[in-house]
Amino acid sequence: MKSKTYLIVMFLMVMTISSCQLAMEDTEQKPNIILIMSDDQGWGDAGFQGHPALLTPNLDEMASQGIRFERFYSAAPVCSPTRGSCMTGRHPYRYGIFGANVGHIPQEERTLAEILQEQGYSTGHFGKWHLGTLTTDEVDANRGRPGVTEHYSPPWENGFDICFSTESKVPTWDPMITPEEEAMDIGNREPGSHFGTFYWEGPGKKITKNLDGDDSKIIMDRVIPFIEKASENEIPFLAVVWFHTPHLPVLTGEKYRSLYAEHSSDQQHYFGCITAMDEQIGRLRKLLDRLTIAGNTMIWFCSDNGPEGKELINRTQGTTGGLKGRKRSLFEGGIRVPALLEWPDKIKNPISVDMPCTTSDYLPTIIEILGIKENINTLDGISLLPLLNQTINERPQPIGFIHQKQLTLIENRYKLISQDQGKTFMLFDIIEDPAEEKDLAGELPETKERMTKTLQVWLDGIQNEIHK
Repeated sequence: MKSKTYLIVMFLMVMTISSCQLAMEDTEQKPNIILIMSDDQGWGDAGFQGHPALLTPNLDEMASQGIRFERFYSAAPVCSPTRGSCMTGRHPYRYGIFGANVGHIPQEERTLAEILQEQGYSTGHFGKWHLGTLTTDEVDANRGRPGVTEHYSPPWENGFDICFSTESKVPTWDPMITPEEEAMDIGNREPGSHFGTFYWEGPGKKITKNLDGDDSKIIMDRVIPFIEKASENEIPFLAVVWFHTPHLPVLTGEKYRSLYAEHSSDQQHYFGCITAMDEQIGRLRKLLDRLTIAGNTMIWFCSDNGPEGKELINRTQGTTGGLKGRKRSLFEGGIRVPALLEWPDKIKNPISVDMPCTTSDYLPTIIEILGIKENINTLDGISLLPLLNQTINERPQPIGFIHQKQLTLIENRYKLISQDQGKTFMLFDIIEDPAEEKDLAGELPETKERMTKTLQVWLDGIQNEIHK
């Protein structure tokens, strides 16, 4: 956990670093954009976050050279809503993605990929989609079924030119094969049988080759030729790389398990698959260097929510780094996630950012950097350009959250949270008390009342949009 003294020192360091002007000049080449997301990686699950065992040298190097977000939030404590927020800049409750395997991206929504596609970008999605089904012809993953069209909304109908996508989870090693039960509860599946989730590149087009071994490498094997082709043709690109790691079923190969020989078998698999993912991020960064496009490429990295599991079982070995709650919770451990931004031409010194930021901020930030004037219905995210240019250090509007019966509003200092649909509220000072141990609702009734009213206005806006 970060102490108060540490936060003050880091804030002073940030304010003394020379300003990095990130907005594009008219004569500048459009930057390439890579959005990397891990799956169920906890706040503490990286070397740069202080994990005592995990080897993540490439993420650590990014943290030492770019922007490190100390309070970055996934828009939800589960995966599908968070992914929708990245694509739209909007809270997914506005268009019916209330949880994992629920709803889909409606065609009416403007996605980041569609916006950039119209700006001449080559767009590619690689890895876990989880924002709609990918087939209506056969049984696939959680919701793909013959003749079922209700939630069909694949990435190729949401602005992506190139796809290598699964609807939902797959094993992190040999992704097409059902693992032994030690990896997860496999239900009625037979170990060694097909896992039942396919990689798709388009309508009716399943991938059947090069699907053995580490799933992160399998994904990166498709990312690399996409980037090489765009670079060769001098076309800017958007690559959305959504790894399955370290979501259940958690597995890795002996090469990566051996790095953690002194740890338990479950830890070997969990730590090893994250190190394997980190290795592929390093492979990507080396490719950008080789193509001499690293400088003008922004790489965003974050997790989609906190770590799985109420207890450390079934290889759910993730850590929140001391934060309260895990996946499915709106306490900090469920939504505060590791996050980085690397962009060498624009970010020339390492920066630590303490202002609350969220995945909904991706779209408004990117379109402002590019100077795109886009008329989108209510955005929940904000442009981080003033923050990245170091002209502000506090968030101008709070971040709202909904998940089942849980409600939350996060400001720069205080956090309001309810676990009973707003009947009662707790209030925490997240700067002084990031572990959410001391409820201040009784001590600061005016702050609680003010934030409750702000949260209700936001909720009313979402409800009005849902029922249109």
